Amino acid sequence: MNEIYDLIIIGAGPAGFAASIYAARYKLNHLIFGTTAGGQISEIHNLENYPGILKISGAELIAKLNEQIENLGVRLTKESVSAITKNGDVFTVETTGKKYQSRAIILAMGTEYKKINIPGEKEFTGRGVSYCPTCDAFFFRNKTVCVLGGANSAASAALELAEVAEKVYMIFRRDKMTAEPMWVEKIMNHSKIELVSGTNVIEIKGDKKVEKVILDKAKGDQNHLDVDGVFVEVGSDPGAALATKLGVKTDEDNYIIVNPDMSTNIPGIYAAGDITTGSNKFRQIVTATAEGAIAAASVYKLLKLK
Repeated sequence: MNEIYDLIIIGAGPAGFAASIYAARYKLNHLIFGTTAGGQISEIHNLENYPGILKISGAELIAKLNEQIENLGVRLTKESVSAITKNGDVFTVETTGKKYQSRAIILAMGTEYKKINIPGEKEFTGRGVSYCPTCDAFFFRNKTVCVLGGANSAASAALELAEVAEKVYMIFRRDKMTAEPMWVEKIMNHSKIELVSGTNVIEIKGDKKVEKVILDKAKGDQNHLDVDGVFVEVGSDPGAALATKLGVKTDEDNYIIVNPDMSTNIPGIYAAGDITTGSNKFRQIVTATAEGAIAAASVYKLLKLK
């Protein structure tokens, strides 16, 4: 642990990779940590709103970003960070059995899937309940599934599932979808997808696997739907546990509070991507990459332009 790096980036999604690309171009001696490349982004089936690219999967985009940092001489360190401490102007990052030191940190851990916390969700996870359509759609070929949620991620999941499933229900609590108009148009024009609005799933039932969902509002003459799979797409929570332990300030929803330069309340700690209050909480890949680039530029100014 003799070497003190200029920067350690924690998180290997778009924000972390963008930060690494810019850090490398600024000649900052740095590491980027992530147990797997991409996180939730890798599960996006079709990405159609990234500037300059007509259509690409999340996994393909992450592979290109990873290739780009490798071309700049950086390798993803596939270790899980368990703690960050600060002593003077130096930070110590702990992983399993190892410690690394740096003069600055960029937190880019992204978000974690939000649970709905209803009976049956935990019990049937992996037995019909899923949070990843890209991972699990294959198992529901010619079957009936439901997607819980009405925003962009739910619409994307429903369209992906409709490619293999016989029937897809989209169940959401509002009177209408909150997804962008483009997504709504695609959903409304798809023959396999049926909307169940103004409704909540209150229980998931089955024997050895998912067999039905119980609704809080009757659909026709019954209060349940027979389904083989339940895909939960109700948003994400920021993975800010490392930050809060260090004393980084967060808002009421646990997003890291950042300044325009992506700095936090702790000198030397920056944050970027979905985990922050930046970019008006828009939480898009394009805003995550922008924040990662800004954070790296800010570290460069902090360390090299004093």
